[in-house]
Amino acid sequence: YCSTLCPLGLFQEFCLFLFHPKKLPQQKSRSGKYFIAAITFGTLLGGTVYILRLIDPYTIAGSALSKTTFGIVLITLIALLTIFRGRYFCTNICPVGTLLGLISRYSIYKIKINADSCVACGLCAQKCPSGCIDFKNKTIHNETCVKCFKCLSLCHNHGIIYSRKSTALKPRAPEFSASRRRFLIGTAAVATLAAAYKAGIKLSSDIAHKVKTVLLPPGAGSSERFANKCLNCNLCVENCPMKIIKKADNTFPTVHLDYGKNYCSYNCNKCSQICPSGAIRRLNLEEKRKTQIGLAQVNTDICIQCGLCVRECPRSAIVKPKGNFPQINSDICIGCGACQAVCPVSAIKVTALKSQQTAPK
Repeated sequence: YCSTLCPLGLFQEFCLFLFHPKKLPQQKSRSGKYFIAAITFGTLLGGTVYILRLIDPYTIAGSALSKTTFGIVLITLIALLTIFRGRYFCTNICPVGTLLGLISRYSIYKIKINADSCVACGLCAQKCPSGCIDFKNKTIHNETCVKCFKCLSLCHNHGIIYSRKSTALKPRAPEFSASRRRFLIGTAAVATLAAAYKAGIKLSSDIAHKVKTVLLPPGAGSSERFANKCLNCNLCVENCPMKIIKKADNTFPTVHLDYGKNYCSYNCNKCSQICPSGAIRRLNLEEKRKTQIGLAQVNTDICIQCGLCVRECPRSAIVKPKGNFPQINSDICIGCGACQAVCPVSAIKVTALKSQQTAPK
């Protein structure tokens, strides 16, 4: 996964290919990564992705591709870290990498050093991006190995093999044991997880009280729910054909809608189909067409009664009695913003609902 599917992993591999460092340092498995993972997953269980949003590989990659300051700064730091320290981010910071590393302890197939064939030249260790090979002791730390298989292709003496753990040809690297040190680290990590869970509940509650009501993509639900689930990966921002989904700003901590130049197309549900975190619930087109995200309101002080809003509304939610101002049927209006976009005097505005709902009609 880390070498072939993760976008940040692929980026790091590209950095290593581009700059081609002659020697990468051996990485030591540091206990700090377990506390980072405990804090991340603890707050996630507590109901908020606030911490995950800062170090999630997809969020960082998405933020960088959409040219946010946060994304550019982080991707630059990771690039520099990769050039000088290899896949340090994956092995010592990324919570997903830590979780997969723990699972890999019990994997059926593992990369091992064949003690009978190894000549201890050290080439594999020099080129290992994870720094997980100790050629002197002929061991490989599989927990930090990202399975890039570079070592297998480099060794011409067949000193490294990929096989079932039951067919090891050498003394294996030390497996997990109930040593005092590991016991203390595990206990502390569990305690951190519990504390982070409580902190996540409080953080989720704080966000719910602080967020403002803004227009959100159909399927977002309430602003509180969305703020605690959106990863800010900006996939919806980049893929919105109407370009109305905007990046996080001082108004709202996550992506949101802006009808300044366009509106939410009645025939589009793309954002709900590509959201990776479920912050935007998956809606089919018919469900999306009946999801109320806001309600239009007419300012009769400046309305010129041109009737353009009536003709533009895809749900016929606006009627205009002869000689009178347009009237909005709140049971039909879904807040798509088509009327707002066409109004020549900005006399009609869409106001966000506190919580999205299905239109009664």
